[in-house]
Amino acid sequence: MKKNKLVGGEYNFDGLVGPTHNYAGLAIGNKASMKNKSQISHPQKAALEGLEKMKFLMEKGFKQAILPPHERPDLNFLKKLGFSGSAEMMLKSAWKLSPALLSACYSASGMWTANSAVVSPSADTQDRKVHFTPANLQSYLHRSLESAQTSRILKYIFSDSRYFVHHPPLPAHPVFSDEGAANHNRLCSTYLSPGVEIFVYGRQGFFSNNGKTKIFYPRQTKEASEMIAFHHKLLPEKTIVVQQNPEAIDAGVFHNDVICSTDQNLIFYHEKAFLDTESILQEIEQKISPTPLLKVSVQTQDISLNEVVSSYLFNSQLLPISKNKWILLSPKECQTTPSVRDYLYSLKDLIQKVCFIPVRQSMWNGGGPACLRLRVVLTEEEARAVHPGVLLHHKLYKKLKNWIQKHYRDRLAPEDLLDPLLITESQNALDELSGILQIKNIYPFQ
Repeated sequence: MKKNKLVGGEYNFDGLVGPTHNYAGLAIGNKASMKNKSQISHPQKAALEGLEKMKFLMEKGFKQAILPPHERPDLNFLKKLGFSGSAEMMLKSAWKLSPALLSACYSASGMWTANSAVVSPSADTQDRKVHFTPANLQSYLHRSLESAQTSRILKYIFSDSRYFVHHPPLPAHPVFSDEGAANHNRLCSTYLSPGVEIFVYGRQGFFSNNGKTKIFYPRQTKEASEMIAFHHKLLPEKTIVVQQNPEAIDAGVFHNDVICSTDQNLIFYHEKAFLDTESILQEIEQKISPTPLLKVSVQTQDISLNEVVSSYLFNSQLLPISKNKWILLSPKECQTTPSVRDYLYSLKDLIQKVCFIPVRQSMWNGGGPACLRLRVVLTEEEARAVHPGVLLHHKLYKKLKNWIQKHYRDRLAPEDLLDPLLITESQNALDELSGILQIKNIYPFQ
């Protein structure tokens, strides 16, 4: 996409990986996060991997934009808990009380912007505006710290009230546990035409684990999904709320986007994605009609749930190249998992080509290519109302690459979180980034 050439369609808003990217293993149910707890992380490499993925899509002609990292550590949260004194004193006190608490305040999990919000295009809403609801992410402490900053960022980038409506996050209570677009799909004939929005939940909030999982507690609730659909003014006849398969959740499929992916009128899914997959597909076909629903189904005999989770096959990005033809942008782990690799190489019809991309630093924390982006469908007029400083072009790419190489550490060990210099380094980096992206005063320290 050339600089300043704005057209209607789907824009990928990828999260820049923050300077404090680390492996704390805070997300129970995310097997990669749990497995790599306390490993040495490489923030600079992680940020560059994410940036190169954005550049790849931009050069392929896809619409690419950026969401800036959150400020970390969250010192204001430590102050709310009663910690006081200098930043160094608060870090030491928090670490002494609970290393996990300090790790939560340092978490760079805001990089996975698929969890940041649910977005409904104006073609789907009754008031013909784009609706945003930041996720409360209340299931885990480190992620629950993100919603306020996410709200500030989205309101700055999408500020024109003629086109954009911003809802507050749902109440941070287990009944309304919301994990954002990672549990939200959309099917349509074209991006700008009315579509069917599909919300996927793991349990009902008013009842104790009626999701019937045996190992991991489901994060998304039915009540949260229904409330967002209500706030976004979606038509009931074009909205579906369905339950995820508890067997998949117990296997490590903590979000729907780890086992199902959609783009336009294509659904790419594992047979165990939903509690009753066949009836759900029938409902989708009925509601998307007269647009034909195209399906690529993966059977357990070809790829097991464990292989789905280890490879993050369904956290690949479906990229349309022509009518009813797609490219699949997959993590390198799909190439190194024999059953997944063989399956992908056998695809020749709807999915024409598979491109493997290295995002290993993200994968080690449980996030593939699709986790790193929030999908926002915009008309040409709406696109012109977006803050232009976040739209990726070659000149901005070069600036961001230099910025990462200048400010990010090569490695980060758990004990490095006690280093007060890391706070100064991170704030200096984010302050400079604000200038690069032409965004003013979105961070608490500014």
